[in-house]
Amino acid sequence: MCEHCTRRDFLGAGVASGVMLAGASWSHAWAAGSPRSQPPGKSTICVVFSGTPAPVDRDWGADDTQVQAMKARLAKAEKDLGNIKLVMGPSNSAEQTAALLKKAGPEAPVLAINVRNFALTRVVKPILDGDHPMVVFSLPASGHDWMYSPRWHRRGHRVTLMASSDYDELERALRLLRVVPMMKQTRILLFPPARGTAAAQSPEQVKKCLGADVVAMEENRFDEMIAAAKGNAVQDEIDSWTRNAKEIIEPNKDDIKKAARVSIALQRLMEQEQAQALAVGTCMGWLKKGFPCLAFTRLRDNGIPAACEGDMDSTLTMLLLQYAFDKPGFQGNATFDTARNALWTAHCTAPLKMDGPDGEDAPYLLRGHSEVQGSGCVPEIQYRLGQIITRAKMVNLDTILASTGKIIEVPEKSVHGCRTQIVTEVADAAQMAADWSSVLETEDAMTLLHRVVVYGDHLDSMRHLGRLMGMKVVQEG
Repeated sequence: MCEHCTRRDFLGAGVASGVMLAGASWSHAWAAGSPRSQPPGKSTICVVFSGTPAPVDRDWGADDTQVQAMKARLAKAEKDLGNIKLVMGPSNSAEQTAALLKKAGPEAPVLAINVRNFALTRVVKPILDGDHPMVVFSLPASGHDWMYSPRWHRRGHRVTLMASSDYDELERALRLLRVVPMMKQTRILLFPPARGTAAAQSPEQVKKCLGADVVAMEENRFDEMIAAAKGNAVQDEIDSWTRNAKEIIEPNKDDIKKAARVSIALQRLMEQEQAQALAVGTCMGWLKKGFPCLAFTRLRDNGIPAACEGDMDSTLTMLLLQYAFDKPGFQGNATFDTARNALWTAHCTAPLKMDGPDGEDAPYLLRGHSEVQGSGCVPEIQYRLGQIITRAKMVNLDTILASTGKIIEVPEKSVHGCRTQIVTEVADAAQMAADWSSVLETEDAMTLLHRVVVYGDHLDSMRHLGRLMGMKVVQEG
């Protein structure tokens, strides 16, 4: 063991030079700067401008200058996001709307922009009849049609309203609308058993509700992939983790080598299977082959959600957050400190790049897993103090649990609980604890405990997503 040694001490002991394996070398599955994994193809979104632009100096409506500004902002968002295709056009009748929808496709979500007073109410019927998820964007004084959006939602349509003068909201609308078609292009690998709510454990229900495919994997095949992980790729992984760690505490050379081989093998598996997410239900039994925690960090940093303990609800939640915000999620257990109005989240795997793929890596230690007498190799990641976060979980495929908080403490070295920890100030810890997981009809500890944390305040966006996906949103705390 390498008890409390520094990174330099550990490298000097030979880990960086003594584990080069014989055989053919792999290229690293995701080299620095390589594209992140995402569903193949672009998601088509239909943009409907309803009505004729108003004169500049009178009438309830958006004028031509405003319409052109919105079109320019949409074009920029289409280019910047890179994974959407916009089918845009004006509509002054239900027939014109139907023609736009036909061009976009029968399942395309819709961004409806009202240009003239009561124009949207005249042209919206094909969108509602076709059950297209729809964001209604309404500039101030562009008409009175905004007030019908909540009524359409209450009647069972997947509609949400963004009434704002901020043109950047158009990009947010596109980000949220793309989630629905991206989910339908998603392939999830599962090492059974699955855990979580009954609906989330069912591949048939996941396919029916979200369109994603869940594919069971055999561990024997993966064991062969671990055995094949040799050479430069494994060495590069070892070097990267040891060189950049603030400190290496419990893990020895063999612990790190095993974890690095699993990391390379899992990245290679996801690449071969062209999958967008992973759930491992047997991870606590992987110590002999190497814990997957380093691998999960790599995958999440490259836009691929990877969930511990086979938690399918957390897997789907991380996909939801990744597709909407381009940020990875930190899946963890919860524990409360009502004396400080605080909620902890802790787990032994977490992303380094919580700001997204272009952000800086968070600092980390290399630790042994806290629940197997310190064996193995996992990251203890130290997140940013003062950072606002959103904590969420999709459950039963029909409900999104969500809350916000602020990180007020991160340990220099964790003691109790899992390795990566954040303590967050929340609105009402006592009430939150009393109501915790009250919507769930289960006694399974992992299903009750787990939540997914993402950087930023996305509570309003989660409410919009709930409306677009036909889900109930429950604010916790």
